[in-house]
Formats: sequence, C-alpha cells, structure tokens
Amino acid sequence: MSQPHENGADADAAEDSALLTTGEMARRSSNTLRTVRFYEEEGILRPVRRTDGGHRLFDRRELERLMLVTDMRAAGLSLDEIKQILEVKQNAQTGSEASKVAIDLLARRIDELREKLAVLARLQDDLTQTTDIMTACVTCDGTRFPSRCDTCSVITSRATLPRSMRVLWSTQGGRSGGET
Repeated sequence: MSQPHENGADADAAEDSALLTTGEMARRSSNTLRTVRFYEEEGILRPVRRTDGGHRLFDRRELERLMLVTDMRAAGLSLDEIKQILEVKQNAQTGSEASKVAIDLLARRIDELREKLAVLARLQDDLTQTTDIMTACVTCDGTRFPSRCDTCSVITSRATLPRSMRVLWSTQGGRSGGET
C-alpha cells in the first residue's frame, strides 16, 4: 500500500492552518477587525500573505506584536512613538547602535510610565476615599441636599476631604484640608 505524500496544495493548506486570519488576530488580542486592518495599513503589522480570496494571513509572531502594540497604546503611547520603538532594529547599522537607541527610547517611556502610575495611584486613592464618604450619603434624607451638604455631619466629621469629594460635592474651601 502506498503512502500518501504531501503535494503543493497540501503544503499550502498546512501552512495556512499555522497562520492567523485578521479575525483571529482581533479575537485573540481583544481588538476589533478595524484596528487590526488599521495597524496593517500603517505598517505595524505585516501579513505573511493573502489568500486567493484576498484575506490577510499573519504569522503567530504578529499576534505577539499586536498585543504589545495594544498594551503600549493603552499605556498612552502615540502611534509614532510605537513605530519608533518597533523600527529601532531595522533603522540601525549595528547591534550596538540599535541597543543604545532602544535603551534610550525605552528608558524615556519607563520614566513616563512611572509618572503616570504615580498620578493613577493618587487618583485611585482620592476616588476611593470619596467613594467611602459617599457611601454615607446614600442614606441622605435630602434636608441639606444639595446646597448645604457642607453642613452635614458626613462632611463636617472629617478633618480633610479628598479633592474629588470637594469638587463633586462643591464643599466650601474651609473644609478642604489642603491638597490630596
């Protein structure tokens, strides 16, 4: 009995099964089809080829690239900043040059992320404190609301109020207790 052998069509089918469609890229990265297509149009993602029907097929490494780009966008990096980072190796003449440029770019981004994390931590703390205070306002009978909230014991019993509470409840400056 003869063994079946792989012909050209079988090899193409096997290769296609290892590749990802635009839809699979979108699903696995929690992006939209439009986003994946946009990144491909911008040169950030590179399809390996297209099917006879014109569908883009991506190598699995492109999924990792897409997920990194998605995280960098969520962290606030611009498309140009992301492209600059992704193209460091291709734009350099030597490994040493590429490494130095990459280290400089990444160090700047790390510093920016540290600053953003500090702001986010402060804001999280401020909003958490406000939420805790407002939990007591849920039982408000409305006798002081909205113009006299700053005379309510929920507000007056605290030496300081978080900034978001002062702003959202428009409490008087006398109870502000400084910056938070």
